[in-house]
Amino acid sequence: MAFGAFQSAVASGTPSSGAALAQRKSPIALLLLLPGVLYLLLFFLTPLLSLVLTSFQAPIPGGFAGEYQTAFRWENYSVVVETYGEHIGRSFIYALLATSFALIISYPIAYVIGVKLRAYPLWQALSLVLVIAPFFISFLLRTIAWKQIFADEGLLMSALKGMQIIPGDAYFTGTPAAVIFGLTYNFIPFMTLPIYTSLEKLDLRLVEAGGDLYANPFTVFRKITFPLSIPGVLSGTLLTFIPAAGDYINASRDFLGSTDTQMIGNVIEANFLVLQNFPAAAALSLLLMAAILVLVSAYVKRSGTDDLL
Repeated sequence: MAFGAFQSAVASGTPSSGAALAQRKSPIALLLLLPGVLYLLLFFLTPLLSLVLTSFQAPIPGGFAGEYQTAFRWENYSVVVETYGEHIGRSFIYALLATSFALIISYPIAYVIGVKLRAYPLWQALSLVLVIAPFFISFLLRTIAWKQIFADEGLLMSALKGMQIIPGDAYFTGTPAAVIFGLTYNFIPFMTLPIYTSLEKLDLRLVEAGGDLYANPFTVFRKITFPLSIPGVLSGTLLTFIPAAGDYINASRDFLGSTDTQMIGNVIEANFLVLQNFPAAAALSLLLMAAILVLVSAYVKRSGTDDLL
């Protein structure tokens, strides 16, 4: 009898109790999404729209510095590209080098923690704490510390000069190498943790099977370990490259950089806070966002992991 009632309900197109329950719950799901949507509207879309409008503003004729009016001056983009093209190119070169060095350093660390120390939970936990420890100290303070270490009169440089390992007039701070070093150091945790997460989930039986089939360790790594860790590598490179391209602390003259190592972040800061050229700063910010979006999209599609987008 119950089965007959079910058949008649299906035949008549009456929704089942489960479907009806899902329909009744749908407004609740929308209400739960409402705070997140409002947050994005207020703190992402609204500032982004304001940034776009600011990038097209024009100076007020006869006005003071920092006074602009609403306009559609698209020339702002061509002007900033012509003026700061070198800074834009330098930013992406520095970010690419820092990402590459961070990957070279971080992958062995993540491999040891995620694979070799899996049988020793205590040592694995302590190693993870050492990787995460820099997060407990301000990004700014860490950069200042390296500036003091590499200072011309600092202990390290003085010792190297005293041992005649480097010339007496050599210096490190204010060079591209110092900026790339600072970027690499500060973003190593962002590279290590995603790779560790992928390697920690690696089924070691696959590695053992490769050895049982007489593959040497390098072939096992190339054919099994590394391909299975590619999602972590992609996540780590994105988490490193994107903030490194917009960094302005390491390349600043007050820290590890100089006038010749300025990146696009330093130019945006100078135009916004010092020169009060708000349209130029907004145009540079949008160009940086667009360039990163294009590069990241091409990188992810090239790697065959479109689901990361």
